[in-house]
Amino acid sequence: MQLLNKLQKDYTQIQSGYQLKLPLNLESIIPENDPVRLLSQFVEELDLSDLYSTYERIPENPSPRRMLKIVLYSYMNLDFSSRSIEQNCKRDINFMYLLEGSPVPDHSTLARFRSLHFAPCAKSILAQMSDIFYEIGEISGDAIFIDGTKIEANANKYTFVWKKAATKNLEKLLNKLAAFVQECEERYGFKIVKKNSVKLKHLKKLRKKMYALKQQEGIVFVHGTGKRKSPLQKSIETLEAYLEKLKEYTKKLHVCGSRNSYSKTDTDATFMRMKEDAMGNGQLKAGYNLQHGVDSEYITWLTIGPQPTDTTTLIPFLKEMEEHLAFKYKKIVADAGYESEENYLYIEENQQLSFIKPSNYEISKTRKYKNDIGRVENMDYDTEKDCYICKNGKELRLSGTRKNKSKTGYVSEKSIYTCEDCQGCPYKQECIKGNHCYTPLEERTKNLQVSRKFKEQRESGLERILTDEGCELRMNRSIQVEGSFGELKQDMGFRRFLCRGTQNVLAESILLAMAHNINKLHNKIQSNRTGQHLYKLKRAA
Repeated sequence: MQLLNKLQKDYTQIQSGYQLKLPLNLESIIPENDPVRLLSQFVEELDLSDLYSTYERIPENPSPRRMLKIVLYSYMNLDFSSRSIEQNCKRDINFMYLLEGSPVPDHSTLARFRSLHFAPCAKSILAQMSDIFYEIGEISGDAIFIDGTKIEANANKYTFVWKKAATKNLEKLLNKLAAFVQECEERYGFKIVKKNSVKLKHLKKLRKKMYALKQQEGIVFVHGTGKRKSPLQKSIETLEAYLEKLKEYTKKLHVCGSRNSYSKTDTDATFMRMKEDAMGNGQLKAGYNLQHGVDSEYITWLTIGPQPTDTTTLIPFLKEMEEHLAFKYKKIVADAGYESEENYLYIEENQQLSFIKPSNYEISKTRKYKNDIGRVENMDYDTEKDCYICKNGKELRLSGTRKNKSKTGYVSEKSIYTCEDCQGCPYKQECIKGNHCYTPLEERTKNLQVSRKFKEQRESGLERILTDEGCELRMNRSIQVEGSFGELKQDMGFRRFLCRGTQNVLAESILLAMAHNINKLHNKIQSNRTGQHLYKLKRAA
């Protein structure tokens, strides 16, 4: 019996007894309630003129609209690799449905689509999605819940550059350069610096004169074992090394900018403490601060920043959101990490209501806090005399004001109240804190620093969050915005960015948010929960 040759490239010639049957219309295989149909219809309604404008020549097969569908559907199915997307387009019938008979895009084409074409217009596309949700009544447009999380960047662990270290090294180098220039002036008879300060132009002038002296005397530079370098060659090599170091430190400080650190692998990433600390030693990792604004369980807006804390991210977030969205939120709901006088004032001037939990809200309920006689909250205030009264009955009168400037440039004014007489007070040890002060306790006087604006805003904000509406909004904040991070990190398994650079990281975050929104819309439609914006506050029986 003659055997078939199975060692050939065309595998169809060795098939026998197997006939593949497919319907002429592949769409009939896909269930009617499959989310791929919802995604396709939703993307068709988007105005993608900004996306098309990123192309010099608009491709037909596949078009940018089909590419967006493919990438979004892959993110909806927790697959973020461009090579895996290419493979799915060849094997998965849902991806074939989105391609509409177009050729399968290469993995490099998919990667270029995310970084070169989608990234520049990602914000406008996310804004369109939020506007559509608002028009169909899926988001309320009344209250937005804001919170942040840190996600690790695509950078190595030990590639950090610290701003403080670069500043110290630069200062030492400048001292060495000043001594070196003075030595060269004495040795070669140059006159470079008229004053004591050495600048870059002086170093360039010294370098030019030293090379001119080398050419004039016909000195040949030597290298290698057994060869003696001339003093001029040693001086020139030392100067070149100093200039190279000066260039390196200056570049590091320029890249750092207002940050304290950055990663050499991804220069836009900042080193910060992550919530996932496997070693338990507080090790810093390169990452980004991702801010989510959630309404009715949908991510309506997001930002990416290098700030390790959430306080300074609120105002840029609100400004960007108001600039891109077609509607304006009336209520801003956030946790205690966003409380500051600057944030309170901006929300008030922007004609919005803040529902921000005070940073001392939880600790103020404790017995230790209430019994602390040294706190300004536990002292009586006399409005007529503008003074505080301590437990011993002494008056703390206004003695001056102090202005503090934050990192963002905001200037806050604090009033200083000083006790009239603390000598012989029996409560002095409980009232005056700070055991590590150089001044003995007997010689110290009680001082209070009070920001009147911040105190008034905190009190009014506390009244709002304690109302029924405030309790309901705070409960929904913990459910909705914390839930979005839980779905992103736990359900979708996304704990580390795959790309580098702020623009690419922002584009990746927006793709994740849009995929989350489509999945959420699909689940709400299938469970008959459309149009529900808030979870109701349950009352005790």
